[in-house]
Amino acid sequence: MIQLYKRMQRMREKYIDTLAKLYEYATTVYQKNQYTQWYDTKQGGYTYNSFKQKCDSLSKKLTQYGIGAGDKVAIFSQSMPNWSVAFFSAVPFGRIAIPILPDSSENEVTNILKHSESKVIFVSQKLSSKLNQECRDMMTLVIDIDTFEVLKADDEKFTCDGRASNPSPEDIAAIIYTSGTTGSAKGVVLSHRNLASNVISCYHSCKRTEKDRWLSVLPMAHTLEMTLSMLYPMYCGATVYYLPKPPVASLLMKALKIVKPTTMLTVPLIIEKVYKGSILPTIKKSRTLTWMNEHMNGLMCRIIGMKLKATFGGHMSFYGIGGAKLDPEVENFLLKAGFPYAIGYGLTETSPLLGYSMHGWRTVGSFGYPVYNVKLKLYNPDPKTGEGEIVAKGPNVMLGYYKDPIRTKSVFTEDGWFRTSDIAVQDEKGRFFIKGRNNNMILGPSGENIYPEEIENVINNVEGVSESIVVEREGRLVALVQPVENFIEWDKESEDKIYEKLDNWKEKLLKITNKNVSKASQVSSIEVMKEPFEKTATQKIRRFKYKESAPTVEESLEKEEKDDRGNIKK
Repeated sequence: MIQLYKRMQRMREKYIDTLAKLYEYATTVYQKNQYTQWYDTKQGGYTYNSFKQKCDSLSKKLTQYGIGAGDKVAIFSQSMPNWSVAFFSAVPFGRIAIPILPDSSENEVTNILKHSESKVIFVSQKLSSKLNQECRDMMTLVIDIDTFEVLKADDEKFTCDGRASNPSPEDIAAIIYTSGTTGSAKGVVLSHRNLASNVISCYHSCKRTEKDRWLSVLPMAHTLEMTLSMLYPMYCGATVYYLPKPPVASLLMKALKIVKPTTMLTVPLIIEKVYKGSILPTIKKSRTLTWMNEHMNGLMCRIIGMKLKATFGGHMSFYGIGGAKLDPEVENFLLKAGFPYAIGYGLTETSPLLGYSMHGWRTVGSFGYPVYNVKLKLYNPDPKTGEGEIVAKGPNVMLGYYKDPIRTKSVFTEDGWFRTSDIAVQDEKGRFFIKGRNNNMILGPSGENIYPEEIENVINNVEGVSESIVVEREGRLVALVQPVENFIEWDKESEDKIYEKLDNWKEKLLKITNKNVSKASQVSSIEVMKEPFEKTATQKIRRFKYKESAPTVEESLEKEEKDDRGNIKK
């Protein structure tokens, strides 16, 4: 029986080499299973059978308006059951999906639609205001993704000659635009083979079944969520639950209680906020837990870990963390607590998964080993430090950047390995430990390689710090720091007290930081930010925005109006 099961799995893997075949397989084998639904109601969701019927129906509408194989279909919406319908009304029929992140600006949306030459856009009511008239006029069809009502149609193109086709593995499935943290937008071209092979890699990394329940909390336009929480559930016939609003704490807690998910994909920021905003304060308020933290830390972590699992619904068996590096202190706690977390490493350019760490080989600070069918190695490692750039080879590596052959060539070695720009070392067991991004690295005065991420890990674990970035200005290292919420009560304290508190805190921060980093990584000054950092979809700070200068608390205070007593007005 086991041999028969393995043989069937191999046959499935060999068969599914395009998203068209994934679509056909899932909607045939899992017809009666629930595929998608809102977390608190079945209305608006789909079984695999009703999903196919809706996708096929929408595909026919696209065909009627001359939208055929090779044409671009944009999707601009927050996550919802209808997002996957829009995607699969296009991709299995040879059309190309253009997912657009929901936090994109009007200007970014316009640029993406123009550059991709999209002919159709599915847009949500919530985001429709960002679709300007120029873009609407460019489109053959504008479709309300909430209702699938046609908002605008070019009736002159109602020719019924939009020929669909059965895509090959090398045909383009999606072009995903990302600005990352560098500010330079690029369209990542992903083929059917890229995405289908990565789904199979996911299966080998962590096997899921029809009984599993996903809770989707990340934007579906990002490859992390699209591949691991839309395509992979299809592969195994599972159900995905969606939230109607962004996952604020109160809504997330409610959804976890109702759905009791077995599987979630998140960015580090979510679990880091739980740790710093709930777990640490709980320990500090309890004399018993404070004592246990000092004398019986392992036992204390396991006790809190049991409560944490219950908070997440009690059935979680895979809590995937990706998109950025997890704070080592938080990971150390999760490991001791026995929480079922896993670390995933990858990029949009690799569909996205390249490496993973879970179960017995989890080690703090490491993403572990390459996933199934992918090769990783260090490119030109330094003989002294062992540091080298991670390069990758596998069927999941992108075709290139859309309309940008020069940039495409620059990210591949002469023998065809994809350059990730991530600098790492390997331990004696072959596990990878990322030091930082190559384009973030700062060259020290004596030629030392300084990785801001390592300094930020130290800063972020100081009391009162929410997050930080370290930048170089005029040959000096400057730390920009965002305090935790309500750390400074701006509206209740006088200006003098705020300045005094800020100065004392900055002095403490500087002292602790420089005590725990190397001589080359010493920080010269601290700037406290009042407003949150601007971030990408995976909650990575857009570093390029802060290299020159940024508004600080002191500057904000100077612009604030004061009342008669010298207090800052609301």
